Amino acid sequence: MARWETVLDEIVRTRRRALVGYAYLLTGDAAEAEDLVQEALFRTFRRGRAATDFQLAESYVRRSILTAFVDGTRRRKRWDGVLHLLGPRPETHTTHLPEVRLDIVEALGALSPRERACVVLRYFSDLPVRSVATQLGISEGTAKRYLSDANAKLAARLGPVRATDDDLTVQNQRGAR
Repeated sequence: MARWETVLDEIVRTRRRALVGYAYLLTGDAAEAEDLVQEALFRTFRRGRAATDFQLAESYVRRSILTAFVDGTRRRKRWDGVLHLLGPRPETHTTHLPEVRLDIVEALGALSPRERACVVLRYFSDLPVRSVATQLGISEGTAKRYLSDANAKLAARLGPVRATDDDLTVQNQRGAR
């Protein structure tokens, strides 16, 4: 077995659930999250030779998930205008989730794709704002703006959001920074 195959097998066995959880935070849909992970694994390992280190390969997969999510939302915007012609959308079933998680999933779903990506990278992947901006290919100030807007939206739905004290200072008072 080639080294990349061993790394792929190890990622699928040990990190698949975490990767699907990461994708789920971005998409809010379990089936779409599974698809994103499969696509990311394929993109990362299709050539084999680049993904021979476990940690590096996992970071490639996470980056690919994020890229596929952001690119996919762009494509979906084009389809939204004609999707209704194909019939009603199937309902997603999230009844197996605890009530608190449902609230969080709903609140994340109210964010724009960029805001959601910033929140997931910042608070769930625990990246500093600078790294969030780098991951998304945006300026640090833009990432801060997305996070500030997202915090306000999340606070309106979930209650006050406690900001971290690194390089993003957001207070939960309307208009204060």
